[in-house]
Amino acid sequence: MEISVARERLEEMRADLDRTVTVLMGEHHLSRGGGAEAGDAGANLTEADRNAAAVQSAAAQRAEVLAALARVDDGSYGRCVDCGGQVPEPRLEARPATARCVPCQGKRDRRRR
Repeated sequence: MEISVARERLEEMRADLDRTVTVLMGEHHLSRGGGAEAGDAGANLTEADRNAAAVQSAAAQRAEVLAALARVDDGSYGRCVDCGGQVPEPRLEARPATARCVPCQGKRDRRRR
């Protein structure tokens, strides 16, 4: 993937994630707000928990995008952060923020289980 295209896609992803976090944080605040009837308290807590999980997920994705942008800046974008090998073009097209080649990502996933 051409580096300018990668940077543009990553910056768009970052902006989308920023908007998502902003919206979810607003919803999280509203779901924790007062005015709920006693019967709604449990439902609001569950909704707040879902929002918090969504915010956490979006923040993790944003961190991956920022790390990819840093790799663009330092010239290492497209290289696996583990083995240093080339990340295949189709993988970068599908997942612009990816940091690893398929074999290294597989090893990482197996270790995390």
